Amino acid sequence: MDFNENKAIYLQIADILCEQILDGEWPPQEKIPSVREMGITLQVNPNTVLRTYDFLQQKNIIFNKRGLGYFVEEDAVKKILEIRRDNFLKNTLPNFFKTISLLQILPEEIMEKYQEYLLKTPKSTVFTNK
Repeated sequence: MDFNENKAIYLQIADILCEQILDGEWPPQEKIPSVREMGITLQVNPNTVLRTYDFLQQKNIIFNKRGLGYFVEEDAVKKILEIRRDNFLKNTLPNFFKTISLLQILPEEIMEKYQEYLLKTPKSTVFTNK
């Protein structure tokens, strides 16, 4: 697997696992692959996967049943969304604002592109605030 040099591999693996949880690949209370299985799948050292699992455990996204393996926490999706939303608002959005300002892109242009995106995206994946 190709990893980004600018971010720790265990954090990139955590992102991958969180995406899989959000996609419903591993629903709440379901067992996830063992450290060894995940290491083989991602072609990384099992110690790196273990570090990822420890990290996700600290974030209450997965939990360990001694002797049985790791499982998805009941409210893992909610926790992942909270973490990602917070990261987006604190890190990504300020950079986005800086870029659109430097490029002199008007808010109306952004809204137009967003509306185009919504029209092209399946309804099941679009957030609706109702």
